[in-house]
Amino acid sequence: MARTIVVKQIGSPIRRPAVQRQTLIGLGLNKMHRTRELQDTPSVRGMVAKIPHLVKIIEERG
Repeated sequence: MARTIVVKQIGSPIRRPAVQRQTLIGLGLNKMHRTRELQDTPSVRGMVAKIPHLVKIIEERG
């Protein structure tokens, strides 16, 4: 079974650079307090690391 992480959006993309907004969309997040379960890959970890002020890892599964 693949490892997954649960990511929650905790910050608003309003008044943020377009790159940060696109990173949120790439993670499948676009509205406050939404959560997504994503595969734990280096690319996903890198996207989360680029916007730590907007998202939070709330759980690691697998």
